[in-house]
Amino acid sequence: MQRNLKDYLIISFKGLAMGAADAVPGVSGGTIAFISGIYEELISSISNVNGALFKTLFSEGLKAFWKQANGNFLLALLTGIIISFVSFMKLAKYLLEYHPVLIWSFFFGLIVASIYFVGKQITKWNLGTIVALIIGAAIAFYISKLPSLGTNENPWFLFIAGAIAICAMILPGISGSFILIILGAYKTLSNAIHDLDVKKIIIFTGGAVIGLLSFSHVLKWLFKHYHNITLAVLTGFIFGSLNKVWPWKKTLSWYTDSKGIEVPLLQESVTPLAFEGANQMLYAIVLMIFGFLTIFILERVGSKK
Repeated sequence: MQRNLKDYLIISFKGLAMGAADAVPGVSGGTIAFISGIYEELISSISNVNGALFKTLFSEGLKAFWKQANGNFLLALLTGIIISFVSFMKLAKYLLEYHPVLIWSFFFGLIVASIYFVGKQITKWNLGTIVALIIGAAIAFYISKLPSLGTNENPWFLFIAGAIAICAMILPGISGSFILIILGAYKTLSNAIHDLDVKKIIIFTGGAVIGLLSFSHVLKWLFKHYHNITLAVLTGFIFGSLNKVWPWKKTLSWYTDSKGIEVPLLQESVTPLAFEGANQMLYAIVLMIFGFLTIFILERVGSKK
């Protein structure tokens, strides 16, 4: 595929959106990739990183290696993801602490629109796709109800958490950051990024690379042989994740982390009437609409490409 500088800038902006989404527990960067029209190219490019690719490097040189790896695409996308994830994690931490209803309202609108745009790519509906959708929704809903574990800073644990979380990050509807919270690794990683703890960041990144290279092959095979079923499961994942991004929640229990700070452990969705009043409700609705329209814009840009 021939691309110019403008095309790669657009890909980087999509990466920025993916990184921002992945930084928020409950939202998946995979959803953004899917809606913006780069999901299958991303999975295919990642799965191409194998022994044959490095054989090309030694036999045909760097230029052939870079072309076979779809290097320009991956570089543009990963640049956007990394810049956004590292910078937005701090902002997300602040917004989740002081303005949770507003940030969740934006992402709720985003996820609702995503259900439609991912689901409409299923070319044939039958009993199999309906069952797959229900199973996907049930799995995502169950994950969204799991309580968080306490923080764990063991290096091997951080490596495994990176491998698991990265798989979730590339699945629409399953949030990698939320998986990190469930595993008890989100706080450790955010502190490592904030404090520039290179050792912990490298350990986590190593696990993420191994998990990504392994899981991408599975996804590529599923898209090739069971395209509609796979899309149905992914649509179900997004639908089932709505419970996690519902803006109005009541905290049922807390846990105290290693620094003595109380962190929500278990939450349940409640009606908006249990929260602040009309002003908060109005802002929440506006942000839901804004999130909803954001997906329309991303989908329009993706469909043109």
